[in-house]
Amino acid sequence: MGDSGELSRSFKFLLGAAAFVIVVAGIRAAAPLLVPLLLSIFLAVLAAPVFFWLKHRRVPVAVAVSLIVFGFLGLVSIAAVFVGNSLNRFVGLLPTYEARLSQEFMSFVDWLSRHDIQVSWRGALAWLDAGRTMGFAADLLTSVGGVATNFLLVLLTVIFILLEASGFPLKIRTAFSRAEPALQGFEEFARNLNRYIGIKTLMSLLTGVLVFLWTRLLGVEFALLWGLLAFVLNYIPNLGSIFASLPAILIGLLQHGWQGGLLVASGYLAINLVVSNLLEPRLMGRGLGLSPLMVFVSLVVWGWLLGPMGFILSVPLTMTLKIAFGSSARLRWIAVLLGPEVAAPQEHKAEPVEVRTTRSRPALPPQ
Repeated sequence: MGDSGELSRSFKFLLGAAAFVIVVAGIRAAAPLLVPLLLSIFLAVLAAPVFFWLKHRRVPVAVAVSLIVFGFLGLVSIAAVFVGNSLNRFVGLLPTYEARLSQEFMSFVDWLSRHDIQVSWRGALAWLDAGRTMGFAADLLTSVGGVATNFLLVLLTVIFILLEASGFPLKIRTAFSRAEPALQGFEEFARNLNRYIGIKTLMSLLTGVLVFLWTRLLGVEFALLWGLLAFVLNYIPNLGSIFASLPAILIGLLQHGWQGGLLVASGYLAINLVVSNLLEPRLMGRGLGLSPLMVFVSLVVWGWLLGPMGFILSVPLTMTLKIAFGSSARLRWIAVLLGPEVAAPQEHKAEPVEVRTTRSRPALPPQ
């Protein structure tokens, strides 16, 4: 009996591992189809509060969905007009920037050598090719543009999701006799996810606007492009702000020298300190956070599975899993492991009890 039980557990483990590998391979193979679908769900979650607000104001469902669709079309049109030209110019000038950056770095190495500072990383710098940083930014923005080419598919999926969202609870109640607990868990999950994505989008928008204003004030080329990149990459905590700042800092370095690069870097540092370290934790709370390790792991895993768009969607997808696990009593331990550091419970020391001694009063003499 003991051997058969051990064999059964081993078989279940191997079966689960095999199923996990098959699912991961399927996600990687279906990435071109999954990325537009996940982006559609992401946009539908953002649009859901507006949709339900219009519905509560007795606006017909078709009119509410049409207003949201026209809003999306307007935003995409504005981005295509103002950002498309900047992106094309930046991609066209990328080889020139790469050559100038390599020349600047090698000049810096020569300056160190002339001042008797022996540098052994000349070959490493030449191999590194500093222009790859800006090439990464161009690839990422081009990937976003590639998703925009499937915008009709994304928009149609958002429309169908919003139309189904209004009647989904009624369907569940009709299909199942005991649907209230499941519906309550799903509503809590959707509320937490919507809150996270809403706050993250507002903070990303604020970061993008501030970056655009700062780079425009300093006269850095492609300021609108750097604002868009800061908005997109702000969905990646910690690492996203670094990736977003490097191309703008390098452009500022090429245009205005080391002083210009330092000014751009200081502006990015101040913006991210205020927005990411002060405003966002105050609004978000610790309950919706991720540990730094999980942020890095999710960035690597989802980027490998879904490509460049996986970097942008990595934290929202991991947050979705965390909120889903947290809504289940059996799987809440996984949400705790994915979350930030948990404060140790404080031991309550027993307070000393004050003992009051009452003096015995002398007996009164009988009257």
